[in-house]
Parts: sequence; C-alpha cells; structure tokens
Amino acid sequence: QVQLVESGGGLVQPGGSLRLSCSASGTIFEANNMGWYRQVPGKEREWVATFSSRHGINYASSVRGRFTISGDFAESTVYLQMNSLKPDDTAIYYCTINLQSQEGWNTHWGRGTQVTVSS
Repeated sequence: QVQLVESGGGLVQPGGSLRLSCSASGTIFEANNMGWYRQVPGKEREWVATFSSRHGINYASSVRGRFTISGDFAESTVYLQMNSLKPDDTAIYYCTINLQSQEGWNTHWGRGTQVTVSS
C-alpha cells in the first residue's frame, strides 16, 4: 500500500525559510505529477505548486518568486523550498503524487505538515 509522508514543517519568523519534503513508500512503478497544496482551517484547500513530467513547473501567483518546487520522479519524492515566508503562508501543507502502483494509477495525498509563520 502506498503512503506519502511529509516532513519539514514548523514555526518560523516572517522572512524566514523552510523546506518541506514528501516521500512515497510502497511498491511504485512510475510517478508523473507531484505537487503541494495548503489549507487554513475553515477555508478551501489551495493549490500551491506542481512539478509535472509533461507540463513542467507551475506556481500559484501568491507564492511565485518565493517558493521553489523540485522532485525526483524515479524516487517519488517532492520538495518545496519556501523563502521570504509571510504570516499568510501559515497553513497545513499537503503533498500529492500521481503514481502507478500495484493498484494502478492513482493520486495519493500526504497527511499534511503544519507551517506557522509568526513573530
């Protein structure tokens, strides 16, 4: 069974940086799309960035120029480098990877990691 595990969240001051990591475990044959979303309690989940083998890299306008997504399709691992963090970036961050396992192609989600930007 495939599982995604995120790490790297925490508390940081405005202007600081954090690096999130997400790795998939299980029997994985191939991955093609990886991304990050975030959610504030009481609000809808918001797309942050995508790293796609077919469509390249894309960012939400709110994070473009400050966040950098990267990853390794062969290792089913995705990262999010977050710089110049603002209080508005405070949220639970979720990774997502579309991959092929013994169950076929599915999009899997991590459980989330809390990022808090506060002085």
